[in-house]
Amino acid sequence: MGAARSLQVEKPALGEIRSLNVISIGCMALALATLEIALKEAPQRGWLSPLVCGLLAISLLSGAAFVRRSLGHHKPFVELRTLANRTFAVGCLLSFVLGIGLFGSTYMMPVFLAYVRGHGAMEIGEIMLVTGIAQLATAPVAVALERRLDARLLTAVGFALFAVGLGLSAFQTRETDFAGMFWPQIVRGVAIMFCLLPPTRLALGQLLPSKVPDASGLFNLMRNLGGAIGIALIDSVIYGRAPVHAQSIIDRLKQGDIETAKMVGIPLALFRNRPVGPLDADTQAILASMVKHASFTQAMNDAWWLVAILTFAGLLSVPFARVSRTKQDPIPVDGRGCP
Repeated sequence: MGAARSLQVEKPALGEIRSLNVISIGCMALALATLEIALKEAPQRGWLSPLVCGLLAISLLSGAAFVRRSLGHHKPFVELRTLANRTFAVGCLLSFVLGIGLFGSTYMMPVFLAYVRGHGAMEIGEIMLVTGIAQLATAPVAVALERRLDARLLTAVGFALFAVGLGLSAFQTRETDFAGMFWPQIVRGVAIMFCLLPPTRLALGQLLPSKVPDASGLFNLMRNLGGAIGIALIDSVIYGRAPVHAQSIIDRLKQGDIETAKMVGIPLALFRNRPVGPLDADTQAILASMVKHASFTQAMNDAWWLVAILTFAGLLSVPFARVSRTKQDPIPVDGRGCP
């Protein structure tokens, strides 16, 4: 109720409906829909499967048609020309990278806790609450610093911290639980606000007020798109690397590697005194479950490393952004008083 009364809401411009480019909207919807389906199916079917390749081809062609019509229309549905602003383009790239890490970490934690640790929904929620609490506690500090310091500096610090927080989760074992996830979540929770506020100012701070509504939609779309692509990449790594790790674990166990037996969770007394000959069905089932959990954990660590590296790589774009002028930064003028 308070927000409805205090926030300024523009009146809907119903007349704009007549100028909508229906074909452009259709191409965009088709491109995004086929891309989402392809990303969903790729980890299970394979990136080179006929279905995935066909969907990606349709997405590419319809996306190209959307871009062409948008750039050639006097009043496009999405103003892609705004990406010509270098700082806005950097902000969109950072939003995309943040989507990979933000949605990816929110996806990987419950999958690990449910599959490897066997936790239920309530227990998973209680463990993951740490990130939200850290983010909430950091919000006032981030807002205060965002008003006083260079947005590029805060953005670099935020993405560096976020990458560290993601990388700290890449050392999980099959026994990792709340205690092992506590500090990585704290680091990520503190970093998230600095990955949200300063990049938003970088992206939208230099644009004319008339361009901000359309640009903000594109800016937020990039974050959601990054999340979708990031989760697909994560699934590809997990389901692609898990069988490789499983075979490696089995090979080392056959060679009598004690450290591998510890990592998998096999009692050392049982491992050292194992009988000669084939294992019975019950023992095979138990060992198969242990190997699956261990290989899944290692594959998930690979995915954590991937997301951390991509997030850190986003830092390379920060120096290319320009700081928006403030009231204390006068616009230079020539001798005639013109900017």
